[in-house]
This record gives sequence, structure tokens and C-alpha cells, in this order.
Amino acid sequence: MQIMLDNHTEVMEFVILGFSDLHLFQIPVFLLFTMIYTATVAGNILLIVLVLFSHPLHSPMYFFLSHLSACDVLISSNVVPNALQTLLNGFTYMSVQRCFVQLYFFGASAIIECCLLSVMSYDRYLAICNPLHYSSIMAFRLHYYLATWSWSMGFMVAIITIFLLLEVKFCGPNVIDHFFCDLSPLLEISCSDPSAVAIAVSLVAGIIGLLQFLFVIVTYICIFNAILRISTTAGRKRAFSTCSAHLSVVCAYYGSLISVNIVPSKGYSLNIKKALSVLNTVLTPLFNPIIYSLRNKDIQEALRQVMYSRRHLKKS
Repeated sequence: MQIMLDNHTEVMEFVILGFSDLHLFQIPVFLLFTMIYTATVAGNILLIVLVLFSHPLHSPMYFFLSHLSACDVLISSNVVPNALQTLLNGFTYMSVQRCFVQLYFFGASAIIECCLLSVMSYDRYLAICNPLHYSSIMAFRLHYYLATWSWSMGFMVAIITIFLLLEVKFCGPNVIDHFFCDLSPLLEISCSDPSAVAIAVSLVAGIIGLLQFLFVIVTYICIFNAILRISTTAGRKRAFSTCSAHLSVVCAYYGSLISVNIVPSKGYSLNIKKALSVLNTVLTPLFNPIIYSLRNKDIQEALRQVMYSRRHLKKS
């Protein structure tokens, strides 16, 4: 829908093309995405429930993990239902307001995830490099403040993008060749000069993301250095096992995030960018519960206790 305003046609809704090139494969991909989304939400909610109700998991590390799971649910639930609609119908309509809301939560969740991964790396740094003072440093509700800072940072910084976008005019065309309302394809269809918005958003997001990424790298350099100084092989393995799951999540998230941002969004590269965006928004949120359930003995034990309790209740 478009309306006339000051001799210009103002776009009121966008057409999200999604995966229009899949043709006969749209239904199989729809079923695959549905299964992945269901597993993502169920797996991450299960992690949150385990951390809340299992006493052995009441520690800062698992507290941050539960927030990471909540962020993954937010990322997936913000993008995947819309992607499923485009797969089912071939395309979907989205109002400008709804598009901006989706973009806001997408940007906020990306920043929140970066902040939480940095906070978790700091937690592992304290536990391995400064174990004698870990409890005293993480006392006084520091982990609550760090989690609050992560969520606040994401929601406050993401609003900058929306305020800048309010100055951008959309008067046609209104077709977004993507499966959700992302910033790059949105700016490409604007009828005003979006360069100032693109530069400002890139600077803000780039600086925040780069600082978080560098912080994670520095903390893990310190962690590896501390692990290598441990005299016994068993001690080194035990120390590394406490951060291997987090390191795997960091590599998966930043690997997909960097790949999405370095690929151009025009021509043949657009299909590659879509595929990488699927990795970032559909698959990566599923990695968190899979990696931690496979690698973490505390979570495995908590899950076994829950299953045992359920069997015991059924017998009673």
C-alpha cells in the first residue's frame, strides 16, 4: 500500500520476498525450518528451566547461560516465524511499523548476545585466572548487574537505528529481497540518501561489536596462558573443559556474524548473504543448547535428575 504525501508516494508496507528462488523446495525447507525453530525454542527454554530449578546450576556461569538462551529465543522468534510465512506463501506483506519493530529487536538481540558472550568470557577468565578471588568478585550481585547491563546496552543502542531510519523516506519500490526486515536491503529501496544512516549505524554497531570481540579474544589469550601454566595434564583438561562450550558458542556466533557483514548484498552475493543470514538467525540459536548439553556434565546431570524425577512421579 502507498499514499500520496507532498507530491511523493509514501510506502505504507513492504513486500518480503523471502526464498522465492527455492520453487519446489519451499515446502521441504519450510518443514526443516519449523523443526529447527521448535527445537531451538524448546532446547533454550529447557536450559532456562534447568538453571532456575536445579540447585547445582545456581552459579554465575549458568546464570549468564540462561540469559544467553533467552536471547537466542528472542533472535529466533523475531525472525523465523516471518521466514516460515514467506516459505509457505511465496512472499509476505509487512507494514513499515512492523518492519522497524523487527529490525529493532534484531539489532538489540545481536548486541545483547555480543555483550553476554563478553560477560561470560570475563566470568571464565576470573574462574581460571583468578580462582581464589572468583567468589568474592562475583559476589554482591555483580552477575545481576552484568546481565542487566547486557540487555540495557542492546535495547538502548538499537533504538538509535530506528531514530535514524525515521528520517529516511520510502516512496517505492517496496520489495525487500530478504526473508526478514534487515537494514541493508531496507536502505537499498529508500528514495532519500541513506548514506548518513548507513555510516552512523555501521560506526556504532562496528565499534561495539569490535570492542566486544577484542575483549573476548584478550580474555581467552589470558585463559589459554593460565591453562598452559598448569603443571598436570589432568588439570589442564579440567580447566579447558570449563570454557570449551563457551568458546564453541563464541566461534559459531562471531563466525556467522562476520560472514554476514562482509558479503555484499547485491547480485549473486545476495543469495549467499541470505544463506549466511539463515546460519546466523536460524541455526546459531540452536547451537547453544546442543553444545552445552553435549559438553557440560553439570547440565547433563541436571537433565538426568529431571528425567528420573518424572519417571518416579509416574510410578507413584
